[in-house]
Amino acid sequence: MQRPFAKYFLPTLLFMLVSFSAVAQKFTTHSVKKGETIHSISTQYKTTPQSILNLNKEIKNVTELKPNTILIIPLDAKAAESSGVAVKTTSGNGADQSVVIVQQEPTSFISYKVKRKDNLFRLSEKFDVSQDAIKKYNKELYSVQLKKGMTLKIPKYKKMKPEENPFDNDLFEMYTVKPKETRWSIVNKYGITIDSLLVLNPDLSKEDTYLASGQELRLPKKAGSTIADQTSQLFISYTVPAKKGFYSIEKEFGAKEAEIKALNPEVKERGLQEGMVIRIPQKKTDTKSVNTENFNFYEVKQGEGEYSLNRKLGLSYKELLALNPELQNGLKAGMVLKIPKDSAGDFEVKNSLIIENVDLVSKMNLTTKPNLVIMLPFRLDMIDVSNKTSASDAIVKRKDANYSLGLYSGALVALDSIKKLGLTVNVTVYDTEKSVEKTRALLLKPEFRNADAIIGPLDSQSLQEVAVRVGQNQVPVIAPLPAKSEISLSNVFYTVPSDNDLMKHMFAYVKENRGTENIVVIADDEHKATKQLIVQEFPKAKSLQLVEKYAMKDKIVALLSSTEENWVFLETDQLNTINSVISVLNSSITDKRKIRVFTTNKGKAFDSDKINHTHLSYLSFTYPSVDGEDKNDSFESAYKRMNKGKSPDKFARRGFDITFDILLKLAYKQNLFEASKFVGETKYSANKFNYTRDGATGYRNHSSYIMAYDEMWIKQLD
Repeated sequence: MQRPFAKYFLPTLLFMLVSFSAVAQKFTTHSVKKGETIHSISTQYKTTPQSILNLNKEIKNVTELKPNTILIIPLDAKAAESSGVAVKTTSGNGADQSVVIVQQEPTSFISYKVKRKDNLFRLSEKFDVSQDAIKKYNKELYSVQLKKGMTLKIPKYKKMKPEENPFDNDLFEMYTVKPKETRWSIVNKYGITIDSLLVLNPDLSKEDTYLASGQELRLPKKAGSTIADQTSQLFISYTVPAKKGFYSIEKEFGAKEAEIKALNPEVKERGLQEGMVIRIPQKKTDTKSVNTENFNFYEVKQGEGEYSLNRKLGLSYKELLALNPELQNGLKAGMVLKIPKDSAGDFEVKNSLIIENVDLVSKMNLTTKPNLVIMLPFRLDMIDVSNKTSASDAIVKRKDANYSLGLYSGALVALDSIKKLGLTVNVTVYDTEKSVEKTRALLLKPEFRNADAIIGPLDSQSLQEVAVRVGQNQVPVIAPLPAKSEISLSNVFYTVPSDNDLMKHMFAYVKENRGTENIVVIADDEHKATKQLIVQEFPKAKSLQLVEKYAMKDKIVALLSSTEENWVFLETDQLNTINSVISVLNSSITDKRKIRVFTTNKGKAFDSDKINHTHLSYLSFTYPSVDGEDKNDSFESAYKRMNKGKSPDKFARRGFDITFDILLKLAYKQNLFEASKFVGETKYSANKFNYTRDGATGYRNHSSYIMAYDEMWIKQLD
């Protein structure tokens, strides 16, 4: 009776042993002591150096391990692979209970034919498997490179969720994200790196840096944090230079003369002398105030030293040390430093993270050949191109065709300019006819399979259709004009900044340039919410809600000051109201009473021919704008050369700026999503771009201009 049982049981057992490889896996943290190495630490914890390095990717040079570095250490066994892995808890209680990582076998395979520009990284991201897993089932990849036309077996794994986290709760704590905190402010507070944060919190996205207020993170407990209210005083060792007195030391370090004498008896006996090595109490920083309102953050790069940081960040090493005491143990790649908001240096700030300025032209990879698709409603279905006069009239009457031709004419100049820089671009242009049905038919074309970027369409419905259809292949879609969507489109780059961004820029400009000016807000009923936001930003502002069709002269004049310059926000879209208010304000200007007018959103009414633009000029009318100042630059010269002397309109400038920006970024990173992480603000003929990912709703451009009327000219202020 036992032999048949063994006959069926043994093969089943063998199958299970092959299908599942289980290893106990727990983690702890280790604070590096002076003299320790990766090898000695791995020996101490009975693991391998490579297992430690796999969990601490910020360690680039194992020979320069810095004291007090917090390492994540795998216990009991080596780390598991990143795909085809599930975490399970064994049965038992207390010490008998352990966490195991189970290596799964694929449930099935997908047959995939390699396309041009495919690589292992892209396939890994596309199919959500590790590169090692792809190689495992396609042995030829161990000896030859991935090539177009290859047929690969892609493993599919059953999705399994961890039943329990594999971290020792005695060594870690759960931290609740506060408003305005970022990943960089939190890792700075805890003295760890971004890589360590991602290891401790595998649910965090690696594609963006978003954190929600109230979100919980697992972080290592700080040394001494288990003892309530435990405090310690740290000191700086300081060599007194020539002609240094107690006053200058107090100014630099915040330590008073009495404190220095109490800590250094020799100073009390002999006085402060050149060459003395004294102890100075280290100023404590308020960790609660480490947020994006007070600081920006900088992640130290491999090979950076004191001099390069001083030059880049515009701060002395002593200033950096005062803000970041961990620098006493030396600079370490991956270390996140906090920097005062008002610091100025050779950098840009993006989401409170300091990034280096990138010269995209000098960083071009000329071996790449981007595939660009342009989809615009030229409306050839409605225009008789055989009749020149009729076609010209139709284009003037049709805004969609007019906008499209303007954008396309600028794009042609961008393509010509990029070609002269040595980059070859494959371009395909389609007329969408402003039709969703036509757009759907075009999406069946082969050019969309290998597209690196798609510009257009212009209408929201067609844009949504394109974004959804190509989104599965992570193709970026660029919206050249304002666009809205009923659903989240994570692969869309919205080139036009939002009204909220324009308002924020206006507020920032006023705050930066304001002295003792009298702020006045005049708004109609439709802009009541805007008035409240302005008063919130400037609490001492006087305000007036217009309840009549025309301005109330006496009430407006009563708000004006004769001793301070008046800065008046006018918030309305009504033509008659604008004319009436600016007429009152213009007539109220005297030698003693200065008036300047602002708005947070310049609607079409301000551009009307019925508006008195002379009055606006006298009032130095100032507003935020998507487009910058028209100027006679290299683009205009090239445009005129290609268009028989015709000057470009704002759509032509926009078409050039968008296309040139996209192509430079593709030549830099070969991927617009990646480029958006590393490239800050870019400026061209009349447009600026600074994209950040807004969760699942796509990439938003936050850059704009501040423009002002000046002696009947419109000039760019910021």
